[in-house]
Amino acid sequence: MKRNILLLTLLPTIILLSACVPVGQPEPRAVATGAPEPRTITTTGDAEVRVTPDEVILILGVETSDQELGVAKSQNDERVRQVLAVAKEQGIEAKYLQTEYLSLEPRYNDSYTRRELTGYVARKTIVVTLKDINKFESLLTAALEAGANTVHGVQFRTTELRQYRDQARGLAIKAAQEKATALAKELGQKVGQPLKIEEQQSNWWAWYGGWWGGGWSGAMTQNVVQNAGGGGLSSEDSTIALGQITVNARVAVVFELE
Repeated sequence: MKRNILLLTLLPTIILLSACVPVGQPEPRAVATGAPEPRTITTTGDAEVRVTPDEVILILGVETSDQELGVAKSQNDERVRQVLAVAKEQGIEAKYLQTEYLSLEPRYNDSYTRRELTGYVARKTIVVTLKDINKFESLLTAALEAGANTVHGVQFRTTELRQYRDQARGLAIKAAQEKATALAKELGQKVGQPLKIEEQQSNWWAWYGGWWGGGWSGAMTQNVVQNAGGGGLSSEDSTIALGQITVNARVAVVFELE
């Protein structure tokens, strides 16, 4: 009688243990490994194309002040109208004239014991896109005489920017390939097909002044430089030297080593 009780007690335990073991499950197999990773070399290429500009952006500021807010604003509006008028007289189309920044601010005379309002300042920024660079000096003189009292900046540009960007990218690719070939040769290796190409930078740069509303400036490095045109003065009597603007590109390329 005691032996039967013992068998009944052990039976559930045996069943539970059997349920934990999957029936008919195949044994784990080793994961197949793929082809070995190719041996590679990664290089970057920088290129810069220098171009003679064919248009200019002139950024003018008009600032007026008065004890009365309305007077400061009306004086500013009148000066801006005169500047826009002389620009149109120079043959500038309306679509190339833009008011980019507007500000009306109080002006205070601060002291240790009190803050006294002394008047108001009104400011506007006018951006002029000049397609005929030879008119630059006459336009600037006329605008200053008409009421503009600040020159925030001058930006020289090219209308063929896309063409020169493509040219700079091509030179950057060539530079990356030449660099990879030279490095591999030092190790007794040869460069094969490109596996990955990444554009890291593509922009253009020219001197650009800041203004009330903002500003931009930049710099670059390069290992390929190409001149796409000579610089010079816009005319024999001009004091504005056009110089050259730069269009640059940078790429990173991964090459297979043979």
